[in-house]
Amino acid sequence: MRQRRILFVDDEETIRITMSAIFARHGFQVVDCGTVAEALHKITSEKFDVLLSDLNIGNPGDGLTVVSAMRRTQPEAVTMILTGFPAFQTALEAIRQQVDDYIVKPANIPELVTTIESKLAVPPRLRQLPPPKRVAMVLQEQTERIQELWLSALKHARVPSLDAAGIERRLQYFQAILEDIVRAAQVYSGGDLTPSHGFSAPPLFQRGFTEHTPDAVLTEFCLLRRILAQVVQENLLAINLSYVIPDLARVNETLDELAQAALKTLSGK
Repeated sequence: MRQRRILFVDDEETIRITMSAIFARHGFQVVDCGTVAEALHKITSEKFDVLLSDLNIGNPGDGLTVVSAMRRTQPEAVTMILTGFPAFQTALEAIRQQVDDYIVKPANIPELVTTIESKLAVPPRLRQLPPPKRVAMVLQEQTERIQELWLSALKHARVPSLDAAGIERRLQYFQAILEDIVRAAQVYSGGDLTPSHGFSAPPLFQRGFTEHTPDAVLTEFCLLRRILAQVVQENLLAINLSYVIPDLARVNETLDELAQAALKTLSGK
């Protein structure tokens, strides 16, 4: 079987050396470049199955130039972007039109290799992005990922009462909190801008937060807010960017309302 070829573009030499060795161990032939000019020369003179490029090569957004050239010259190649923080909507819209996927740094190497393998397994004519989703749907689909990150963050922050019973209580009210956030965001998506009400989470606070201090409550909600933002960032390619800002605003409003409800439960008001 023909060895698959990857063009890997990154301006940091140590990263190029490390990643090239990893890809080689997984059966790929790797050509690495440190500049846009080098990458463009390789694209016009050699054939590749995959392009993996840093988004910022010397200057912000340079990776898009490389992606665009690959798309024009070798449209059947899998094109992927590595980015530390995909923050600009216009850049992301360009990425949506031109790349098969993007990976947020630091990359999980096994997942990266698996993603490349799965993309290569799909015929080029079938590599089409699904319709973009609202934030609520993405959060609902990523429940297990959010829960995993949240528990890990709680342990790292050394919040109180994180024994087996404490984790079980947290999992119960975590599910309720996430359901409330998703429901509120879905209502917003339907055009209803009225304040949310009828939360399922506050009754659980009476059991789940009884051993907490106000500071601990705020810590847990801050961690959850950060994790939800991380998961949204990880899934930007799947999200409808026209609505991402108002959708996130609704998510944050709901988190604030739930945090206030938890604090009221603690104070007995």
